[in-house]
Amino acid sequence: MALTAIQVCARALLSIGCEPITSFEDGSAEADVAGMLYGGVRDALLSSYPWSFATAQRALAEIAAVPLADHAHAYQLPDDFLRALSVGQSGSGRGVSYRIRERRIHTDASAVVLTYIFRPDERACPPFFDQALISRLSAEFCLPLTENTARSELQGKLAAAEFQRAKSIDAQQQTPNRFEDFSLLEVRR
Repeated sequence: MALTAIQVCARALLSIGCEPITSFEDGSAEADVAGMLYGGVRDALLSSYPWSFATAQRALAEIAAVPLADHAHAYQLPDDFLRALSVGQSGSGRGVSYRIRERRIHTDASAVVLTYIFRPDERACPPFFDQALISRLSAEFCLPLTENTARSELQGKLAAAEFQRAKSIDAQQQTPNRFEDFSLLEVRR
């Protein structure tokens, strides 16, 4: 079942014994805390791991602004960009040397393909990520709403375990990475 941002926050609030919310603007302390923390916690969790559902590749168009030094070309990052995973050229999503400055990719390559983490719509997130996000939000909401440090620490530990579980599930949705260049194997041939 796809969850909205409000439903995710309501479940996180319920898990720490608080009243659920129906809107970020309902005037309650829970809504205020959820509204202030939700976006940052969601983006931090999304950018902390290369989730398969939030990874995309895009060919970037070069912009007119040329870097002042070190690189010959600049490319604007996509609006939904959270974190770069790699930069490549046509046919390969990696292998190009780059640096991010001023929300732009600076490189010497004349054309680039960016592999990156983006911010998907909440309803596109799979249940294992929703559960990790709910758990992380519970940990973040706990101290400001309950003022119970022991409970907050427990929620933090539960969130870390849920994050590990979600990463494990996500990692099983693709072919495992293999070594492409491992000099010790080449020596044996």
